Amino acid sequence: MNTIIRNSVLGIAGLAFAGGVAAGPMTDTTHTSAPSVDTTAVAVAVRADKPDMGTLVPHGVQGAQSRVDLSDEQVANVKAIIAATKKAGMNERAAVVSIATALQESKLENLGHLGDRNDHDSQGLFQQRPSSGWGTVEQITDPEYSTTAFLKGLKQVDGWQDMPLTKAAQTVQVSAYPDHYAQWEQQAADLVAEHWNS
Repeated sequence: MNTIIRNSVLGIAGLAFAGGVAAGPMTDTTHTSAPSVDTTAVAVAVRADKPDMGTLVPHGVQGAQSRVDLSDEQVANVKAIIAATKKAGMNERAAVVSIATALQESKLENLGHLGDRNDHDSQGLFQQRPSSGWGTVEQITDPEYSTTAFLKGLKQVDGWQDMPLTKAAQTVQVSAYPDHYAQWEQQAADLVAEHWNS
């Protein structure tokens, strides 16, 4: 990144020099300092680069894709999943798998107990169950904890990086609907591309 910024600054400085040579010497003797070069825009442009879609979706998406409009709370949960993924030392693909899983399980809403509509005692972004050893209710309804727990399970799946998303997610989640994760891969990849460096 420093090389890109340095080359950009040198390129801008070179253009300024060439412009000065072509225009001739300055006739205003009161001007004693050279114009400053603003590198802020260059640094922002470099930082805002998005992850490559080939990294995010290495196998291409499978089947018809679904998409939901997200509230501010859901976007905050996306950012929490990405932050927990980075903290766990895992890459953008792990974030895509995590977000697609949470889209399927909860539509990225940190759900509490839903009474009669609850699947046993499933709660949180990943619909993890205290009775299955995922943690306490307080833990699994904490986005960082629940993401870390999901990622811990994902790390234990041998070769998850080379699996289709739905197989990797299903191996961790053991859902009654194992193929449903695939439909969220594109939206999950788009969300990681948008928020990974934000």
